[in-house]
Amino acid sequence: MRRQPLSDASAAALAETFRALGDLTRVRMLDALARSELCVQDLAARLHLTESAVSHQLRLLRNMRLVRTRRDGRLVFYALDDQHIVGLFEQGLEHVEERDGRERRSPGNGSGAKARSRS
Repeated sequence: MRRQPLSDASAAALAETFRALGDLTRVRMLDALARSELCVQDLAARLHLTESAVSHQLRLLRNMRLVRTRRDGRLVFYALDDQHIVGLFEQGLEHVEERDGRERRSPGNGSGAKARSRS
């Protein structure tokens, strides 16, 4: 079944989601949260970041509905929002790992270094 072309609103929201995923710190945070629910303090320690930096990024990810919160007393725990986010993250990672595997096997670069393409 063919889907309808993207509406302007859907295209803008999708671009904003990919823009949010275009930051190394946020990708590392999503990776950690894909493994387990974490509070700001634990996430900061795991990623070697300040709690302030983590809170700032989590606020952005929460506003984008990429992460959700759960309060337990005074602590707030964060996790990926839903299975769509988990799937998006896993598919992106699979794509990168598959691409990297092809680049490593690519003949002709002579030095054994990864070939880089600029499209």
